[in-house]
Amino acid sequence: MKLLQIHKEGKTALITTAVILVVINAVFFILFSDTTFTCILAVTSLLLYAMALNFYKKPDRTYKGALHGLVNAPADGRIVAIEKVFEKEFFHDERIQISIFMSFFNAHSNWIPVTGKIVRLSHVDGNFHTAYLPKSSHENEQTNVLIKTPEHGVILTKQIAGAVARRIITYVKEGEEVRIGAPLGFIKLGSRMDIFLPPDSEVLVSHGEEVHANITFLARLAKQSI
Repeated sequence: MKLLQIHKEGKTALITTAVILVVINAVFFILFSDTTFTCILAVTSLLLYAMALNFYKKPDRTYKGALHGLVNAPADGRIVAIEKVFEKEFFHDERIQISIFMSFFNAHSNWIPVTGKIVRLSHVDGNFHTAYLPKSSHENEQTNVLIKTPEHGVILTKQIAGAVARRIITYVKEGEEVRIGAPLGFIKLGSRMDIFLPPDSEVLVSHGEEVHANITFLARLAKQSI
């Protein structure tokens, strides 16, 4: 049985949370040891800490090989949008947008969607609308990662902050060669990831579907003519 792996971004937060909960429960146990409230507080604390562990867990999932032509789900969550849109910032043409909403109950590790090279990386300050809303895709604070694949065009991945999330962490650098399923970053608290694919891509998921990073393939890409 594999032990639960904790993401490096969560170790300090989990230690701090544990100390605070232990102190609070100890005080109430000493002062009000025989009350129903003390028992409820203890159970509630355990549930809250279990949720925090789930949020900061690091799923032990990896792909073998480059898997050219396949698009990995870059995060755990629910598909909230699959649509053709005009992407006006980077491509200036029509793309297929697939959006994944990460709730507090999802692990918030982010992963590389395709094998290729980072050709552009940019961070944009913005609002903090609820990540489930469509307008969060272009109005919220976000980090844009463009990955050029060897034969299947360029993919845009967006890490998008939500109403509570105020910190986007990105590990990759511009010019770096990356492999599908490798660590991309982390977004703290409820958030969203958008993927923009070439319009001739074959979508393999449906609206409302629960997807899992490094397990679910979002799409199959067509080879681009030279």
